[in-house]
Amino acid sequence: MEGIDSSEVSVSDRGEEQQQDASLPLPAAFLEFLSENGLDPAVYSMAATIPRYIRLKPGMESQIADVEGELKCGLEKVPWLPGFYAIPPEIQIAGSKAYQQGKIYGIDASSGAAILALDVRPGDHVLDLCAAPGAKLCMLADMLGSTGSLTGVDVAKHRLAACRTMLQKYSLGDRTRLFVADGTLFSLLPVDSSLRRVEGSTDLEGNENTFSEWTSRRSWKDRQRAKKANATGLQHLQATSEPELIYYGKHSGLVGLCKSDVLCPSADDAACTSGYDKVLVDAECTHDGSVKHIQKFEFWGWKTLDRRVLDAERTDNLLQLQLRLLTNGFKLLKTGGSLVYSTCSLTVAQNENVVQKFLSTHPLADLQKIDLSDSWPCRSGGIPKTLRFDPATSQTSGLFVAKFSKLPT
Repeated sequence: MEGIDSSEVSVSDRGEEQQQDASLPLPAAFLEFLSENGLDPAVYSMAATIPRYIRLKPGMESQIADVEGELKCGLEKVPWLPGFYAIPPEIQIAGSKAYQQGKIYGIDASSGAAILALDVRPGDHVLDLCAAPGAKLCMLADMLGSTGSLTGVDVAKHRLAACRTMLQKYSLGDRTRLFVADGTLFSLLPVDSSLRRVEGSTDLEGNENTFSEWTSRRSWKDRQRAKKANATGLQHLQATSEPELIYYGKHSGLVGLCKSDVLCPSADDAACTSGYDKVLVDAECTHDGSVKHIQKFEFWGWKTLDRRVLDAERTDNLLQLQLRLLTNGFKLLKTGGSLVYSTCSLTVAQNENVVQKFLSTHPLADLQKIDLSDSWPCRSGGIPKTLRFDPATSQTSGLFVAKFSKLPT
């Protein structure tokens, strides 16, 4: 699920602890939205009973006692999800040394399950098509380890920059590249080992046509380009028209390659043989399945909820966006590869309906059973083989999960 701006997080965090035991006074317009979608308003009174979840960075298991001391609470191991622990919902992790030193990060257990459903293996080329705010990206990088590659895409540059910071904080960016791009149009495939590599290229400013090791220092031309974009308000336009590479690790395969080769859009059928082994499409949605997210609108203002969740035009646009993201993610998937589509909405329109529309126009898409789910505290979605997590059944945020494989032509 897509995250929220850091400026909004700071506002919500100040009031979150005070509201844990309070029932949320939902406005009439939102109650009508729930009624129209067959959703129970009682789910939004469960915030105080849903744990906060954290993931422990692999290799830190011996320091659990130290983490518990810093957080001043016990870590309850989540038996069905390796590396995940539940803590009381009122605990704030951002001020702890464990968080600041990169030992733990917050991610809901349902999101962890969606990533686990991808079954990432060493050597895989993985695409996260809606990468911000970064926790999913970190978990994917952890699962890949020292092989394969990870590509993160997001349309918002400031949010993707936060992903970059997170990857560096947890030392997980070595095989990662991050593109500011429209996920419905992104068409760059994993790095091909047959691409022409230029030896002796060590300075980006000295050889602007070739990738050297990534540096946060930008060339004079890049700085002038950014300055012009800021002055003319073209940042978003540029992001959606042409992918902008804002980070790549030293083992991401780019160092020494010609930029024109790497940034060349793929042909329509190239992905079948040279595409991504695994694709995650955790699509932008109305976030109505996240109880804590809806709770934050009490501080942002219910008019904000009207604009972001209830506005009919926005909802219609979202449904089109979700279908286009799923369609493009599948297009970039290698034959035999796996794609997971998820949203943190509880509505049928953004989940089962999107899946049905997609399947009706993509005969090579095969809806897969997620075998691991046999031990997960979730229920079946409205389409067989799809899954739904929710506060009442799963003690997690709401999440819909569907997994597809790509059949041979």
